[in-house]
Amino acid sequence: MDRRSFITALAALAASSTASLAESRVRYNFNSRSPGSGSGSRTTGSASGGSVFSRPSYRGKRTVSYQTDEKPGTIIISTRKRKLYYVLGDGKAIEYGVGVGRQGFTWSGTAKVGRKAVWPAWHPPKEMIEREKKKYGRTLPDRMEGGPNNPLGARALYLFQGSQDTLYRIHGTNAPHTIGTAQSSGCIRMLNEEVIDLHDRVKVGAKVIVS
Repeated sequence: MDRRSFITALAALAASSTASLAESRVRYNFNSRSPGSGSGSRTTGSASGGSVFSRPSYRGKRTVSYQTDEKPGTIIISTRKRKLYYVLGDGKAIEYGVGVGRQGFTWSGTAKVGRKAVWPAWHPPKEMIEREKKKYGRTLPDRMEGGPNNPLGARALYLFQGSQDTLYRIHGTNAPHTIGTAQSSGCIRMLNEEVIDLHDRVKVGAKVIVS
């Protein structure tokens, strides 16, 4: 496989696949659900404008009216709207467009930001390496250093429950065309410039609500 084909294969995979997600749902307090089903955890937050955007119409992050009982610094993600809200308080939030899990990989629940990383490395799990080799003939690396070609993008926020890493992430992407779509294996993707902005605002320990 030449370098171009290899990079294309990596982009198609999403670092969200860093986990065996079925295992994560059993081990942690997350609910799996089908896109648009409306089941799973809910948050009291509501933003003005609530339509689901298609990628070509996305014009970048913006400050919106947003009513919630959650305290400033909380992250609230609507997988149906494909939006992430960073709560500012006083009825305001920053709204970012995101990519979410494809059918069969959506989930909901509450976690916290356990740690943050700048240009994070990617460690495909053994199951993924075996699956990609068997199904597609692709040989994935055991580890890929951070950088522009890395599927995790420029920054990553690692979601924990208690002291345990859930293996879900909020991260950048080297496939910006996937923002506003449902293509990942469960993680939340953002434009690199926007995940950098979020990374710089969010504190370790911040609450994350996914619905």
